[in-house]
Amino acid sequence: MAKKVAGRRHYPKVEPLLDETRGLLRHFDLKARKGLGQHFLIDREVLGLITSAAELTPADVIMEIGPGLGVLTTELARQAGWVVAIELDSKLAAILEQTLAPFDNVTIVNEDILQVEPAALLREQKARFPPAINNPFNYKVVANLPYYITAHVLRHFLEASVKPQIMVVMLQKEVAEAIVAEPGQMSLLSISVQFYGEPRIISNVPARCFYPAPAVDSAILRVDVYPQPAVAVTNEDSFFGLVRAGFTASRKQIGNSLAQGLGLSKPEVASLLGRASIVPQRRAETLTLDEWAQLWQVFTRVGESHADCSDAS
Repeated sequence: MAKKVAGRRHYPKVEPLLDETRGLLRHFDLKARKGLGQHFLIDREVLGLITSAAELTPADVIMEIGPGLGVLTTELARQAGWVVAIELDSKLAAILEQTLAPFDNVTIVNEDILQVEPAALLREQKARFPPAINNPFNYKVVANLPYYITAHVLRHFLEASVKPQIMVVMLQKEVAEAIVAEPGQMSLLSISVQFYGEPRIISNVPARCFYPAPAVDSAILRVDVYPQPAVAVTNEDSFFGLVRAGFTASRKQIGNSLAQGLGLSKPEVASLLGRASIVPQRRAETLTLDEWAQLWQVFTRVGESHADCSDAS
């Protein structure tokens, strides 16, 4: 079951790190690029919360997405065995090569993470890892994610052939709350994450902890990735195809949404829902993961039955 844990806390003044950030931007003649969702973290206490949540050890391989000016990267490098920092902005990547040069356990990769296969990247880097890292494919993801790619990055890693142990990410507060939602407020996003792991909010983070400040508050989210998905599904693509169909029409009854999303008649969908012991009048956001899995099994059996009849004819 997903957990939502967050509390109010006092945030200290952040001027020292703010001055450092402004100084770096001036020194390298940089400006935050809104198109890339660049908001630089300027609160050291939040840095501590992130690294603490990641439970870093010298045996850890960390993938950091969007390292920006390298403030979080520096903390990760001090505590973890190796850090692979993937930065899309080529100018920032070049600067990181300079500012992080004192660390011999950091690799800067100037790529789009969504175009990089984690297993391939780990295979490429593993020869450089120190002896303390005895399992180079057992990695963690730690990142202050640009808002606009949050869902894509989560899905990229959770669906990867080699998944992380855990993910500790900064993301928009409302998105974090949607991810940890329970039945009654579920969404395609919450199901997509909870299928693969247990998410929980570590702390809320006010907008003023960033420079420039975004328009909304953020949250630190930790996802503990399961060794196997939460429910027994043999075809993840068809499972999520069914879930997407169920959310086709927001806030509508599940029977109507599935009929619309799958192109089936309402009586046919009602019959299938009945076999899964789900009332057609319920809404998609009320279904549990187990109920989605049961529904998928019913639809799969019917599909296989139709295929067998077609083959026989």
